[in-house]
Amino acid sequence: MILAESPRRQRVTKLVNWGHWFALANIIIAIVIASIFVFSSPMPGTGVGTLYLLTNWLGHIGFMTFFGFVIFILPLCYLATNPRAIKASASIIAAVGLALLAFDALLFNRTGFHISFHAADLLKTEAQTQISEFYWQQWAYLFMLFLVWLGFQLVLANAIWKRVERFSQHKIGVPVASFFVVCFVTSHAVHVWADAELYQPIIKQDNMFPLSYPATAKTTMSRYGLLDLAAYEERKQLQFNTDIHNINYPAEPVYCSIDSGMNMTVIVQIDDAPISGIDTLGLNALENYHSTASSLRGLITTTLFGVPEIYQDSLSQKRPVLLALPVGLGMPVSTHFDESLPDDLFKSYRQPLSNNHNGLHIAFLPASVIEGYVTQDMLQSNKVMIATGYGNESSQGMLYSNMSLSADIASTEDLAPTIMNALGCAAPTTFYSTGQNLLNPSRKWLVSTSGERIVVFHNGKRTDVLSNGSYEITEVATGKRSNAPLNVDLLSQAIKHLSRFSNQN
Repeated sequence: MILAESPRRQRVTKLVNWGHWFALANIIIAIVIASIFVFSSPMPGTGVGTLYLLTNWLGHIGFMTFFGFVIFILPLCYLATNPRAIKASASIIAAVGLALLAFDALLFNRTGFHISFHAADLLKTEAQTQISEFYWQQWAYLFMLFLVWLGFQLVLANAIWKRVERFSQHKIGVPVASFFVVCFVTSHAVHVWADAELYQPIIKQDNMFPLSYPATAKTTMSRYGLLDLAAYEERKQLQFNTDIHNINYPAEPVYCSIDSGMNMTVIVQIDDAPISGIDTLGLNALENYHSTASSLRGLITTTLFGVPEIYQDSLSQKRPVLLALPVGLGMPVSTHFDESLPDDLFKSYRQPLSNNHNGLHIAFLPASVIEGYVTQDMLQSNKVMIATGYGNESSQGMLYSNMSLSADIASTEDLAPTIMNALGCAAPTTFYSTGQNLLNPSRKWLVSTSGERIVVFHNGKRTDVLSNGSYEITEVATGKRSNAPLNVDLLSQAIKHLSRFSNQN
């Protein structure tokens, strides 16, 4: 006796087969979209790093998309009450999921972080800036674009449904599934090895894809006694990615006009002594100012170039835009260095402190000299900024000015773009600095370096991070260690911002 399948079972079988082919099509689409993550990041530069990149790209995106199919679409196939409704629902789910992936990819390309709860504040700030520039036409265009994408998913779903019997004749399920499983397992296995060896071409890819949590040696190998944790941590402390020292400065040619008749004086304190009488000058004070340079040469480089001191070796043969551009446009420029500073610093711009010519003056002086140098006459005829904080154990100082600085937080890297904008230069600050214009700030966090540590300030907390991932979070106000979790998305965005001038980008 031959038992035929019931109509319901036949519909379920056909829907499940259709669902697998629909999932495969969307896996391919997701992999193509995820190429944005790959091309937005530096290439590994090694064979093993490239192997990991390819297997992680295919394995992780394939697994993530198929997992979404199993969770959201496969249960619908077993309902089998109305195939049209199930196909429509699956198309909507796929359209929304891939649209979110595309949005995350574009967000990663722009900021270096992914959509997450940790990135909520950063995403809100970024969105407010972009949304404020949107009109109803742009919103209508985005809505129409999504409708087109949804329409494509509906067409794809119906096309597969009509041909599902023909597709089912091709027994490719096991080979395709095996391929993605091998990629997934290989990527995690290679990452365990790379984590144990602290192999940077692979470790630096950890945050490339969304929802990616690769297996690590610390959690995997140590569990079975295969990794000496003490030696592992010691090696981590010695690791650093020296590629960041290669710099392309400025990132783009800087073209702008300035007011060559303006007078501006910028003073950077080179010790941590109090400046007597500075509070009586009537200057505006920005209290949340940080000077993280670990040496005087680093402080000077950071001030004049507007980039962290980690780049100072590569900048030794370059001219800072802050000095070269005004000189090229006919504005008198001079730098004044205290007698205790090396004589080889910016020789062509050095002039004695007694020089009173009009134009731009930048001085690096101790507190005792600043007290007699800054006068009421200077404040009346010059735009003035006085930066303190170098030598302070917490790196926190004060930024005084007779200009209206509107930032909530600032660092030494912000001085150059603020000076350039005050002189009338409208060129994008990202061309020549990692800082921001304090007269019109665009972000409420900052990133700098201290020696070979990356330092991030945000929401009253300071995060010191080595390139291998070791970190310490402290409260800026008290200097005490904080138990707050590491904001990986902020750190990723900060490092991407910091690396803007690196030749590896």
